[in-house]
Amino acid sequence: MTTTQADLPLVAADDCCEPASSVAPRPGLDADSAATYAEWFATLADPTRVRLLHAVSSSRSGSMRVGDLAAELGISQSTCSHHVRRLAEVGFVAVDRVGTSSVVSVNPACCTGLPHAADVVMGTLAAAPCCPEDLPAGVTTRAMTDADLPVVRDIYAEGIATRNATFETEVPSLSELAAKWLPGHRWVAEAQVEGSARVVGWTAVNPVSSRACYAGVGETSVYVTEPARGRGVGKALLHRQVNEADAGGLWTLQTSIFPENRASIALHHSAGYRTLAVRPRIARLDGVWRDTVLLERRRAD
Repeated sequence: MTTTQADLPLVAADDCCEPASSVAPRPGLDADSAATYAEWFATLADPTRVRLLHAVSSSRSGSMRVGDLAAELGISQSTCSHHVRRLAEVGFVAVDRVGTSSVVSVNPACCTGLPHAADVVMGTLAAAPCCPEDLPAGVTTRAMTDADLPVVRDIYAEGIATRNATFETEVPSLSELAAKWLPGHRWVAEAQVEGSARVVGWTAVNPVSSRACYAGVGETSVYVTEPARGRGVGKALLHRQVNEADAGGLWTLQTSIFPENRASIALHHSAGYRTLAVRPRIARLDGVWRDTVLLERRRAD
């Protein structure tokens, strides 16, 4: 897949990682966006801030009290508060008062916006990869059959239960699943489990519209069962998905991912998807407004 610098999107986000220029990108990197990116990078020029941001973002809850942060980094609480303020000014973190304590949390939009900015500056998006490399041994992919649907449905149910994979809250019926996807664009991954090959993940493409002009545009999904995660199953599925889409006449693939699902965002980037925008408060899940990251992959021709 080949893109030019003129094709590069400027990510839109809420309070963080939003370039000053909101116009369509021009060839090269415009001055306003360069100034914004420089401010982000300057904020992270201090190693204590880098350590602080890493500590918060890698914590189990995604948030930490200032006192606990100071203790973990081995700095005074006043020094910690100073660096937290600098990070909050740019929008990398949010600070909330909980009782007598200040709680620091990472702005999820920055998990996408900051890496995207680095990609733009370094020009790595000028030649996006066509598909993941280093496919895992022991994982195979094949066309999904109706006989696979019960297992596929169970894996989908696992994803729904995490509340970080989809806005769906109820598991669809087998007939609903069978009618949902484009013919010829649904795949499963198999791996050895207790001595036999079992379906451990799936990917499929939904049509985005019934209009003929959008016949080559599809919305993708990828799900891997929890016990098989970390084995490269998603990478194998994305490899099959994008190559079959290219061969099958689909010119655009798109997907929306919760910002908290960083592993999925990174996986899609490796398959040639690029971030178009972070869409703040796009819909409610269990009564809570959630953001999504909109990603897109274009066929080379």
